[in-house]
Amino acid sequence: MVIKYEPLNRRERIVRLFREAIEAENARDLKKALKILDEILELSKEDEPEFYFEACFRMADVHIQMDNYRGAVKCALRGILRAPSNDHYRLGVKRLGDILFILKEEGRLEDITENMEPTLSLIKDDEELHRFTLALIRLAQGEKVEENFLLREFNEVIESLRDG
Repeated sequence: MVIKYEPLNRRERIVRLFREAIEAENARDLKKALKILDEILELSKEDEPEFYFEACFRMADVHIQMDNYRGAVKCALRGILRAPSNDHYRLGVKRLGDILFILKEEGRLEDITENMEPTLSLIKDDEELHRFTLALIRLAQGEKVEENFLLREFNEVIESLRDG
């Protein structure tokens, strides 16, 4: 009988890396924080979906601090795409809505209209998320968006961006 300890060691390493990333972020070494978070993404991608999800959104937060709003949206979309549960998926959409609200308040919503092809390609298998992202891009380009989505949270995000 072979006992594998590797997953526990991986989890411990990921937790340690999260601490390091937060310390780097607090020290305003945002590039180091992103590098550490990227390592977490690699370690967690296949076997630790909850960590992957959290790392994506932590990375999105760091991108916002660096005024890389498109990068923040892309990270959030990756997190939503690989959400480990329906509850995480819905939470991810709400968190993306928060990011988009910040973009709107900063007058930077149009940032998400540039170079989104790689991200759209990544999320193409999730039809509803893909359609939602296309609607966001159209909205950011100033088009009127009247689509309805099955997921209530998608509709709420679109509606909040239409207002005001």
